[in-house]
Formats: sequence, C-alpha cells, structure tokens
Amino acid sequence: MDSNQKDPILTLQKAVDMGEYKPEYLSKFLGWNTLSKHVQFQFIKKGLENHKHQLLTEYADLNNVLDFRLKPELKETLNNIIKQMKDLDDDYEKLTMEYFK
Repeated sequence: MDSNQKDPILTLQKAVDMGEYKPEYLSKFLGWNTLSKHVQFQFIKKGLENHKHQLLTEYADLNNVLDFRLKPELKETLNNIIKQMKDLDDDYEKLTMEYFK
C-alpha cells in the first residue's frame, strides 16, 4: 500500500468482527471471490457468532433495566431481539446447507 493511500474504513475482517455475515454483503469486499468456499463459510460462521453475541448482550442490557415495569415498550424490543436471534439460527441453517452442497 502506498503511503498516500489510507486504510479502508471497513475491511472484511472488521465487518465480520462487527457481526456482518451475509454473503451478499461480504462478497463486496476485495478478495472475497478468491477465497475457497470453506474459508468463506468460516467468515460467515464467525460473523453469525459475533452478531448473536451482540444481540445477547443487548438483550441482557435491556433485561437489566432497573425498573422494567415502568417501561413496557421494552418488552416489544426484547421480543424483537429474540426474533432476530431466531432469524440468525434460520440463516445459519440455510447457509450451512448452501455451503455444503
């Protein structure tokens, strides 16, 4: 990299670390298409794990609100987080089947 170029704001590894896992998104990164299917799936799997961890952390943070009964709108938010976690499980199953055809 020449000294006049700046590091990209978001690299493939950083995106995965932040919980990105969808192949459509990850394929936009330079070099994605040169990776083997196995390595691509490892990035996807790690992104799924990171995303799930982030959702669990958010759920725990919201669930620990001191006076939950005074904020009934949080129940809907918690339910949305649970739905997103179920969606992640579904995505994992679909992607596993796709990458191991």
